[in-house]
Amino acid sequence: MGNSSAAQLYRCAECGWRATKWSGRCGGCQAWGTVEQAAVPAARARLSARATDRLAPARAVPITKVDARAASVRPTGLDELDRVLGGGLVPGAVVLLAGEPGVGKSTLLLEAGALVSRTGPVLYVTGEESAAQVRLRADRIGAVADNLYIAAETELSAVLAQAEAVQPELLIVDSVQTIVAPGVEGTPGGVTQIREVTAALMAVAKQQSLSTVLVGHVTKDGAIAGPRALEHLVDVVLHFEGDRHAQLRMVRALKNRFGPTDEVGCFELGEAGLAGLADPSGLFISRHGSHVPGTCLTVTLEGRRPLIAEVQTLVAPSASAEIPPRRVTAGLDSARVAMVIAVLQRRADVKLARQDVFAATIGGVRLAEPAVDLAIALALASAAADLSVAGPVVAVGEVGLAGEVRRVPGVARRIAEAQRLGFRRAIVPAGWASEHGGPEDPDARGAAAKALTDVREVTSVREAIAAALGGG
Repeated sequence: MGNSSAAQLYRCAECGWRATKWSGRCGGCQAWGTVEQAAVPAARARLSARATDRLAPARAVPITKVDARAASVRPTGLDELDRVLGGGLVPGAVVLLAGEPGVGKSTLLLEAGALVSRTGPVLYVTGEESAAQVRLRADRIGAVADNLYIAAETELSAVLAQAEAVQPELLIVDSVQTIVAPGVEGTPGGVTQIREVTAALMAVAKQQSLSTVLVGHVTKDGAIAGPRALEHLVDVVLHFEGDRHAQLRMVRALKNRFGPTDEVGCFELGEAGLAGLADPSGLFISRHGSHVPGTCLTVTLEGRRPLIAEVQTLVAPSASAEIPPRRVTAGLDSARVAMVIAVLQRRADVKLARQDVFAATIGGVRLAEPAVDLAIALALASAAADLSVAGPVVAVGEVGLAGEVRRVPGVARRIAEAQRLGFRRAIVPAGWASEHGGPEDPDARGAAAKALTDVREVTSVREAIAAALGGG
């Protein structure tokens, strides 16, 4: 990589890779035709110098004399968002919230801003809409408050001036790609602009102990748009995801300097905005009057949160022997479904070679962890035999290529969630209690075993099919 102090500089428009000589292919992201000549940004030095001037020097103090109360979390009022943040927003923290267009990022932050404004002023800067448009959304979702200030700005200096005038406890910038730093090269949303804008907002946030939330766009691949350094700069990276055709929305923490990264917040999107779901399992289970072949329940772990979900499959004869059978999935990993189909054919004598297979989940949830393999296998075997699973049963376990059922983490927690929702039967891998210490910890296994009236331990997928379909 070249030196940025050279007279001429060439930069990749996609990833920000720099060099002193032009190249047809970027040396960072390997993209063709993205390297272009760029002048060395003088404004960056001016911004950095201005930020440095405002910093007052302070003597180093022993860590025992540092007051940790200044960094205590402040709840936003949205329990599901606070769960992911680790309790709330930390003063001076910069949070990046990314998600696909239309998933509900602005609605979520507008609701959070209205709740936080009960304890202090909140500044919501919109660069994509007018103030009137934001007011219309606020009226619709009931997020109108006297202490919630709206500013439609796209220039960095104007945003900083608004923050100086309002002195908010929370600053929301929607979105960081629309803010322009005057005197800095590049188009709005470009690598250089995003880096400069984020650096300036972070400097203000740290100096004034101002909690700041930046809204970020995502690329077609689902990755956060802009330079990778953006994720390293901020303190917290949240990803807001969900199928726009379904009600469920989830917030995941990809990075969190102040809390765990294995928590998930669940929301339901309705006409009145987003509502937190403390118990979202009901969205993922269909209501049948009787047991239907091709369905099986499982318990998935979203972070540390167990969720009951239903796997549905349909097996039908292929249209013709000359046409390859179809394999269609929705909400499931197509590669894992194909692997389970192959294991069933080879290890359990389930005839699926000339059958079209359709597999899906309920409620828009996506199940990608290996622990749902056993539920997929049982649902497929049930559909192929046209026999329903005997009674409401949850199945948890990973299926190996040899037909064995492997242990997965958190089985006791999954069983406890199934029992809480009224299920009494479970099919789990043999030896699952060893995750608690096996025989040396009988209480852990005993508490989970008492939760359900019938916990069947299996070692192979053939044994699991026999237990589920009433053959063993």
